[in-house]
Amino acid sequence: MPRPLIAVTDSPFPSLDPAKAALARIDPELRLAKSASAEDILAVARDADAILVTYAKLSGDLLRQLTRCKAIGRFGLGVDNIDIPAAAERGITVTYVPDYCMQEVSDHAMALLLALARKIPHSNALVQAGRWEVPALVPIHRLAGRVLGLVGFGNIPRALAPKAKAFGLRVVAQDPYVSQHAVSAAGVESVSFDRLLEISDFVSIHAPLLPTTRGLFNTQVFQKMKKGACLINTARGPLVDEDALVSALDAGHLAAAALDVVAVEPLSKDSRLIGRDNVVLTPHTAFYSVEALNELQTKCAADVARVLSGETPVYPVKVG
Repeated sequence: MPRPLIAVTDSPFPSLDPAKAALARIDPELRLAKSASAEDILAVARDADAILVTYAKLSGDLLRQLTRCKAIGRFGLGVDNIDIPAAAERGITVTYVPDYCMQEVSDHAMALLLALARKIPHSNALVQAGRWEVPALVPIHRLAGRVLGLVGFGNIPRALAPKAKAFGLRVVAQDPYVSQHAVSAAGVESVSFDRLLEISDFVSIHAPLLPTTRGLFNTQVFQKMKKGACLINTARGPLVDEDALVSALDAGHLAAAALDVVAVEPLSKDSRLIGRDNVVLTPHTAFYSVEALNELQTKCAADVARVLSGETPVYPVKVG
């Protein structure tokens, strides 16, 4: 029986050893694409039994040119880079890893909140420039009693909520796909989106990127936010209209923002988000830890091995 062929479209990892270990039981041949272009992906994936993908785009046109593909494993939480309906039409099972970096991203979101609240990056810049002073940092408010609004209440914000509550923050959440009972059971107050915007001192975004959520945080939404509030985004960059965000910061309506993701990555060197004392930027690292990447590769590859072995995957992407 011929060895299964698995194409790897792109790999940001130091090595694929954890994935290879999880695939060892089916003894596959792995082929890595020269680049993430459609042409280079098809060169290794056209006759592949499965695909492992991180950031590369798998369009419907590309998927329709695959002749044997049974599974696509996404190294990550979201699947917006894969044409899911087209995959379903071709009978391709798509899997992802929705629970691999819950602690890392929730830790990162909390760290960004603390950095904004205590103005750590600005303080550091002042001291590094030889300015040992407090007036430039005024005002700083006590965290206890302030409100954190979670937009979305999946695995990551559920992990964030108790961390925020440990600092005395009141936590509220809005998620149209999660029942009020489930939110309340986690010790969090369920509120409407408008109410969340109205009362939250910190708004942390954890929504999926969908056609209905693209540009969710726009001029109108920023106007509804509490004056002096801070925005945190560790979800998807296109959820935020960056021009509208800059305008809200310039107008003084928002106090600050912390972004681990931006609409176009890497961030342009001439972006208006750069060089601001009230904007903290990290290069899409919220997901990262050595342990998280090992877990990600292992779970993703193990599911692809399951599909190719005729077994049911643990993390299939639901269609529709």
